[in-house]
Amino acid sequence: MSIERGHDTLPAVMPRVVIVGAGFGGLQAARALRNVPVHVTVIDRTNHHLFQPLLYQVATTVLPPNDITAPIREVLRKQQNTEVLMAEVTGVDVQEQRVLMHGRSVPYDYLILATGAHESYFGHNEWKQFSSGLKTIAQALALRDKLLEAFEAAELETDPEKRQALLTFVLVGAGPTGVEMAGAIAELARQSLAGEFRHINPKAARIILVEALPRILPAFPEKLAKKAKLALNHLGVEVRTSSPVEEINENGAVIAGKRLDARNIIWTAGVEASPAGKWIGAETDRAGRARVNGDLSVPGHPNIFVIGDTASASQNGKPLPGVAPVALQEGRYVASVIADAVAGQEHQQPFHYVDKGNLATVGRFFGIIDIGKVRLAGFLAWVIWLVVHIYYLIGFRNRFMVMFQWGLSYLLFQRSARLIAFEDYSRLE
Repeated sequence: MSIERGHDTLPAVMPRVVIVGAGFGGLQAARALRNVPVHVTVIDRTNHHLFQPLLYQVATTVLPPNDITAPIREVLRKQQNTEVLMAEVTGVDVQEQRVLMHGRSVPYDYLILATGAHESYFGHNEWKQFSSGLKTIAQALALRDKLLEAFEAAELETDPEKRQALLTFVLVGAGPTGVEMAGAIAELARQSLAGEFRHINPKAARIILVEALPRILPAFPEKLAKKAKLALNHLGVEVRTSSPVEEINENGAVIAGKRLDARNIIWTAGVEASPAGKWIGAETDRAGRARVNGDLSVPGHPNIFVIGDTASASQNGKPLPGVAPVALQEGRYVASVIADAVAGQEHQQPFHYVDKGNLATVGRFFGIIDIGKVRLAGFLAWVIWLVVHIYYLIGFRNRFMVMFQWGLSYLLFQRSARLIAFEDYSRLE
């Protein structure tokens, strides 16, 4: 829906639109407001937009972090009606209509909350210190170091049991991120690192994908999920379904009643929304997502909108998934609602999500896609996965560099982003 339309009369003072979060939804909303007579303020804790679907490739040394990020100021530099603030939002004063930021505040006439989500440990937050999450660039780089250090430490270890624990990688949660991450670690161990060590065989690494539900990839048709599981098995990944995690500590995990010694636990399971719903006193669901109206506004606050992973929106009685296409469409839609409001027009249509389907990949040359009536598995699905992800990346440079890095990784098994950098050398003791 286009919002780039002329307005017969411009307001004397332009309305102020504040967007909190520059992820898929927030950035899309900002860009869609570029020709609307409003003043836009984008606030984010970081200075970059992150293409999160490829974050696991940073963690597994396929891509360097700058290839899947874009400076927010650079993306919005041509929008004269937009400013960018790097700050942490701590709350919202709904009565005064101000966004609070550690002693500072910004006024708004319209507010868009697109603050995303973080890991949910299902009531076991103590597990966080013993596992690695994958939601930010910092987490991906820390995980990359941990993966590479595991092989280096195993090269030095003389005790067979301790060495095997170092070379055991457990991924909790078999959604698309867990599946793609498991496949990438398997290829790192069995192909990229093969032949580089003298005291260990990287191919002996155990990659274990754990899922509490009866099957992996529950968002995909069962037939495609089974093919993905076979592809994982072919790469040497152990897949354990109907296997809930009962405990995680510094020595490993208890899975379905069985102890597993592992020094590398990667959390790719549930997510929990940011506290944005609490900031505005909105009703939230079990995952902390704010419940919204059909136009994505908060009940009782028609000028406050919540989108992306922070919103609890439904369509045809089913909750909308927390995926990038939903956030992108929500961002464009909310921008159109604000544009109509500024023009003195009523926005008639509620938000309607056009399902773009689901895609996932398992290592090189194998993917699965579920788009409408089209269901594919294999090489063609993998190619489609590549094309779609290149298309949604921001900027020509990122697209070109990702294609180049993929060429090195997929065709030559070379991974250039294998740097371990730290200043505390006591980690080597």
